[in-house]
Amino acid sequence: MHQAFVLAHTRLTEVPELPQIRLHLADDAFALWEETERHAGRCVLPPPFWAFAWPGGQALARYLLANPGVVAGRTVLDLGSGSGLTAIAAALGGASAVLASDPDPFAVAAIGLNATANRVQVSVTGDLLDGAGEAADIVLAADIWYERQLAARALGLLRRARERGATALIADVGRAYLPRAAMRVLTSYDVAVAADLEDTATKRALVCTLR
Repeated sequence: MHQAFVLAHTRLTEVPELPQIRLHLADDAFALWEETERHAGRCVLPPPFWAFAWPGGQALARYLLANPGVVAGRTVLDLGSGSGLTAIAAALGGASAVLASDPDPFAVAAIGLNATANRVQVSVTGDLLDGAGEAADIVLAADIWYERQLAARALGLLRRARERGATALIADVGRAYLPRAAMRVLTSYDVAVAADLEDTATKRALVCTLR
């Protein structure tokens, strides 16, 4: 059911600046959100984050593909995976196993479809933010810093993962709850964004790790 909905309301297209990756993306965020809620009936669903290539995810995917040694041969967990963009980039970079985490059932469907479209293996699970990163060597966290409670839970997981020896990679355009004081910037990219979502055509996205 969820896969059929994703296929009916998106089109498979190349990600800007990442021609090696194709995703099922939507053209109109607000129309899709309304359609998702109608489809789900009385269920309260989050916005369709899974239907867009968000700037942090684009930046982190570019970083991983430009630096495949970061993930090659390692296990990777992608938090708040959405479309699965960064998870797919990790798999293309040679990760030994990739797990994408997202509580939205439509995202789970989109990640599966997108992984298949890019001929990579990505496992999918729900909310893992109360854990320590599922023993992954690398934990990715792009575009999840827009809400206070979510950001606090994500930072807690990243710190617990680092304590057991994992590497945390964070990417964002500087939203309200990005933990800047806890981060060390690795690089930045200007990335294309949906103007109706961001009020601009491009955004500067940071790729960081924990201090």
